Amino acid sequence: MEEQQHLGYADTVNFGSYYTPMALVDKVYELLAKHINQLDKFKIVDTSCGYGSFLRSENSIGADYDAAALAEAKKNISSNRLYCHNSLKDVGRAQYALSSEEQIIIVGNPPYNDTTSIIRNDIKKDICEIDQDLKHRDMGVSFLLSYAKLAADYICVLHPLSYLIKKANFESLGLFKKNYVLIDGLIISSGEFSATSKTTHFPIIIALYKRDSKGMDYAFIKKYAFKTKEGSTLRLDHFDSLGNYITKYPNHRKIDLEHSVAFFWTMRDINALKRTKTFIERENNSTIRIPKEKLSLYCYADIFKEYIPHIPYYLGNNDVMIDIDAFKKIEPSFMRRSLSKYAFLRHLLLGEEVSAADTAAINEYFKNMLGEHYVDKKSGS
Repeated sequence: MEEQQHLGYADTVNFGSYYTPMALVDKVYELLAKHINQLDKFKIVDTSCGYGSFLRSENSIGADYDAAALAEAKKNISSNRLYCHNSLKDVGRAQYALSSEEQIIIVGNPPYNDTTSIIRNDIKKDICEIDQDLKHRDMGVSFLLSYAKLAADYICVLHPLSYLIKKANFESLGLFKKNYVLIDGLIISSGEFSATSKTTHFPIIIALYKRDSKGMDYAFIKKYAFKTKEGSTLRLDHFDSLGNYITKYPNHRKIDLEHSVAFFWTMRDINALKRTKTFIERENNSTIRIPKEKLSLYCYADIFKEYIPHIPYYLGNNDVMIDIDAFKKIEPSFMRRSLSKYAFLRHLLLGEEVSAADTAAINEYFKNMLGEHYVDKKSGS
């Protein structure tokens, strides 16, 4: 099935219309076949179907807000149940002529478009009305909430891994997390989509959820063994977070200026650290005031940025990781290597010089902390 071609760049961003390669559609159906014996007993529903790639049977139901995309879907698939409407407004089974007794599986790659993100925020805008109980800054979360309102038996869709692994995002899933549990999934890179960022890829999960009145909580997510396309396994509880020891956001109201020794740029996650500055000479609205007793930990974050090329894409939305006990053993090495980089901070070194031994110790630290997740730039593994 062809790629989306009828939308310009701005509309592609706002509609979230990054159409799914067929190899990834196949992965969705592999997951479904692995866990469901008789798929033909279910109605297959895609409420943001685009050109219809996920609709593989006459028993399929599709909908899209984009009339031009739906016209292409009608050419590509045999289903006669295609609806041109806003799938996030007046959500209910009546939209699709479905009874409450019918079993349904929702599939697809719903739009995700975080309107608060700095990425492409100069062209982002609200494109459709959304039911009050579904509203969220990211349209992808709104779609997940809409699936819960439809009471799907299973849901197998692509969405950013950050919806699950970032606690604030996970808690915003509300009705969805209370009624569904993740039973399988596969992490892939956003780089698999030809129109996405060419420099900083982020993790996407092909996630299979089953309706379950017990739902899931964040403790479940932290222990969950996420599988990656590359064959690695990621568990959040295998890493400690630097955010447990420092402030990641501006703290001007909490720390007096005279008690700070340096300024550091706001931190969100590893990918954000990759794009932004670390230490800066002058304070602004986006900086953190650093007290002397926390300076070494911000030095750690500064050096961590240098090692991001050794960190795989699927950790990109994680908080900066740290092995606090191992760090404490070589804390001076991190401070010397970091502070020596900045003329406006060298007075904090007290005459100490960075050495080859410092670099060797830091290299070994990151290899040990990341373990199987350490990317050797020479081998690419």
